[in-house]
Amino acid sequence: MPRPSGFHYEQRGDGTVTITHRGRSAATLRGARAGTFLSEVESGDAQLVMARWTGAYRFGNERQARQHPRNRSGRR
Repeated sequence: MPRPSGFHYEQRGDGTVTITHRGRSAATLRGARAGTFLSEVESGDAQLVMARWTGAYRFGNERQARQHPRNRSGRR
């Protein structure tokens, strides 16, 4: 699975954090959530943290789901 990339965040003067992905707004965090996000970004891999917070990451089970009988219509 490729590492997440293309994420950036901006902390505004009022404490709001805006996360963008490839130039498009992905999430806006305010209050306690913004503080929690900032502490996680400082202590870990920033790209991975931003991908997790925005939901733009893969779970690793796509191959298993593709093989499920319900998803195999037309392919045998």
